[in-house]
This record gives sequence, structure tokens and C-alpha cells, in this order.
Amino acid sequence: MARPRVRLVVTADDFGYCPRRDEGIVEAFLAGAVTSVSLLVNGAAAESAAELARRHRIPTGLHANLSEGLPVGPARHGVSSLLGPEGFFLGKMGFRKAVAAGDVVLTQVREELEAQLSRFRELLGRDPTHVDGHQHVHVLPGVCQVFAEALQTCGVSFTRLPLERGVGGCAWLEAPARSFASAVERDARAAMGPFAHHGLRWTDAFVGLSTCGRHMSAHRVSGALARALEGIPMSHAPTAELMTHPGYPSVPPAGGCGEGPDAFSCSWERLHELRVLTAPALRAQLAKDGVELCALDNLDSKRPQEETPGEAILETFLEPSPP
Repeated sequence: MARPRVRLVVTADDFGYCPRRDEGIVEAFLAGAVTSVSLLVNGAAAESAAELARRHRIPTGLHANLSEGLPVGPARHGVSSLLGPEGFFLGKMGFRKAVAAGDVVLTQVREELEAQLSRFRELLGRDPTHVDGHQHVHVLPGVCQVFAEALQTCGVSFTRLPLERGVGGCAWLEAPARSFASAVERDARAAMGPFAHHGLRWTDAFVGLSTCGRHMSAHRVSGALARALEGIPMSHAPTAELMTHPGYPSVPPAGGCGEGPDAFSCSWERLHELRVLTAPALRAQLAKDGVELCALDNLDSKRPQEETPGEAILETFLEPSPP
């Protein structure tokens, strides 16, 4: 029995980070290579990005940010466990260390998430199509619970579960990148319970940790999708998300979230992703693999008798809770 066609959402992260990045993301969307974007509401170009999203009718979600730049909520005006001495978020690894040490006050996380959701509505005039996490902070222990509660309260049901099968065995990833990806996978696995409890939905499969930046190619995207879909039931057309970071490189001092653009944003790797995504080779490979690109709205319009995205793999991935 042939597997049903795979419906793939291609999401471009960090929309609103800088105008040059946004130019490339819009180019990829108009070319049909990207089907969804995630907006950083504390990004330096958030307002112009929102205008681009409205003009081109781009399905836009919130890229919840607790790790880079300036906050938009109450923390901006006082001392907070989310911030360092200079008033900026603690950074990709700094925030993780603070969460692990129990130094992050989760009520302050909730306040910042709610402030970013409110800012999104101010910019776009509507709710986000989905909410995910910048640098995957939304699946961290404790944070994932608060995140799920906040989304349930505001009525947003779709999120990202960055659980990529086999990422720990991707030999082309440098050791630090492979270690980080494996940690994200473990956190995502543990976050499934809280996410499901609060009614959140996600695609059946996720890829992007192993194909980021210089590591993206049509061959690797195809292979990552094949690994991610192993073991997924064939009772319905599987859904998947490909996380991407395309764009033209940032040129300092423009860009960032209050501290200027980071090295990855200024590198050629963003342009590499843009070129891979828009090249005929990837589209041809996906068609050969039985993959069709779609927007999140297409997933939400599934017939009632179909399984909810994410539910088909919940029992496959979810490990029993410790006693």
C-alpha cells in the first residue's frame, strides 16, 4: 500500500529580525518555497515585517522570544529573572542554564508571552496562525507548561514540536550543534504531555535541526523527512514541518532584537538556505518523494473524521511519566 502524500509546511523563522532577512523571506514565499512565517515581535523590523505580511497575505505566527534582545512586557521596566544586568534576555544558552537552575520565575515567563501575543495582535490585527519558540525555548521544562497554558487561554492551538527523528546520528553536524539538537529533541519529547493536555496541535513530523544553514540541501531535506516519517501511521496523509532560516545576510548595525544582529544572521548561510529553497532541485525532489507544500490553514481545514495533527504520533513518541 502506497503512503498517502505528505503535506509539508515550510516555515521561515525570525521574520522581523532585519529588512534584508525579511526581503529574502518574502522572496521565498512569493516563489512558493515558503508557506508560513514566524514573526519576532521584538525584532528591529517587526513593524515593516507585519506590513509585508499584510500586503502579501503571508500566513504568520508568533516566534515567541525569551532568549534574545529586549522584552516587550513588564520586564522591560524593572528587574526580572528573564534579564541580565544590561536589561537584555539571557541568551540562547544563558536562558537554558537559568531554567535548569530554577532561577527563572515562570509567572514572569507567562507575562512576557502574553505581552508578545498582545503585541502581535497590535501589529497584525489578528491572532497568530501558530506560536513557536525562538531557539526552541518553548519546549524547555517548566516553560512548556506555561507556554501551553498561555496559548490555550488566548485560543491559539497550533505550535511546533521540534522533535526530529535521528538528529543525534547526523554526522555532518558539528559536535556542539548535534549536542544542542539532541537536547532540543529530548525537551520536545517531554513537552508533548503538557502540550496535549492543553489542547495544542502540531504536525506529525518535524525537520530542520539537521538541515540548518550550510547543512541544507535537497538531498538532506529529503532524507530528514524520510527519517521523520518512519513509524508514522498510514491511516491519513501525514503532515510535517520544515523549519528554515532564509534571507539576505544582515549588515550591522541594522537588525537584531535590540542588541544588533548575531553572527549567523550576518553569515552567508542564510543566503544558502534561500537559494536551496528556491532552486528547482528541492521542488523536484519533494515532488518525487510525494510531498506537497501547504499552509497551516490547509492543515486546520482537515475533515472532522481525520486525526488531529500530532495526535497520530503522540503514543509513538510519548514516554511514560516517571512515578
